[in-house]
Amino acid sequence: MIPYLEQILGNAIIQRCKTIILAEIFSHMHFLGFIWNPDETIFQLGVLQIKYYNMLWIVAFVLGWYVMKRIFKNENKPMDKLDSLFIYSVVSIMLGARLGHVLFYQSELFIEDPLSILLPIQTTPEFKFTGFAGLASHGATLGAILALWLFSRKNKDMSVFWLLDRVAIAAGLGMACVRIGNFFNSEINGKIVDKSFGLATKFIRDSDDMPAYKAMQLTKEKTASAAYKAIENNPEFASILDAIPYRHPVQLYEAFGYIIVFLIMFFGMYWRTDLKKKEGFLFGFWLITVWGVVRFCFEFFKKSQGGFEETWGTFSTGQWLSIPLVLLGLYLMFRPQKQ
Repeated sequence: MIPYLEQILGNAIIQRCKTIILAEIFSHMHFLGFIWNPDETIFQLGVLQIKYYNMLWIVAFVLGWYVMKRIFKNENKPMDKLDSLFIYSVVSIMLGARLGHVLFYQSELFIEDPLSILLPIQTTPEFKFTGFAGLASHGATLGAILALWLFSRKNKDMSVFWLLDRVAIAAGLGMACVRIGNFFNSEINGKIVDKSFGLATKFIRDSDDMPAYKAMQLTKEKTASAAYKAIENNPEFASILDAIPYRHPVQLYEAFGYIIVFLIMFFGMYWRTDLKKKEGFLFGFWLITVWGVVRFCFEFFKKSQGGFEETWGTFSTGQWLSIPLVLLGLYLMFRPQKQ
């Protein structure tokens, strides 16, 4: 399946995407602080828009497929089952991520705009094509667990924990790609930080600091993209640019953490130890490191994402949702094993 995807995309497009992404990053670097203002769209082919976020989701699934392909070959599993597993994973992760976001962070949509839950549109206050946005990683995890359980029932040679242990390895790379996509979308930004901080980033398109409608009002531009570029480059709007605060690029912190988890699990634990034979151990390690170390810790640097944190207090919504996953991970790692 993935080779067909490569033929569709083509090496030229992939190389073009890499070139544009690197150019965007380095063009916005400054000696003190980063001015971050990339357009969401990489390029346009007719009515089809290729966006950073969408592309990085595709990259996430492609990388996951390649990791699982190596694992399947190493353990002599049939490749046709990998294609079936890939479909299960894509559908369950996307559905789980969307439903999880609505349930945990935007539950009012169930009443106010139910069509927008699973369709790339909004119907209130006006009809608008939004694309598929609003995805929660906790929901994606729960969706994947359910799908792998269903897959294991049809494939008796692969237990649910065998699958979870191995899919969890690939998940680290996928989560890193998604967070980089969030970075290009200027969403899930960090808390305000002083400009002198080495990685301080001024997200011109931050939805709180400078929403699109406000940027258009201030600059009198007709499109949001033109308005944001005017704020960045037109000296007339220098005071507006200066008023936008610097923030932690917490998406990059998380992405780096997820890559480290992947490297440890894939090149260390899977290939160099027999821990993969202890069912549930690798998945438990992933739950603890991803949700207990990376996500829980970096949530302290992240601005509020909403949800039920104001009601529960103490922690953010993401941290509260991570706690049961960490407890499950501890149980899986240290539970007594059947002899």
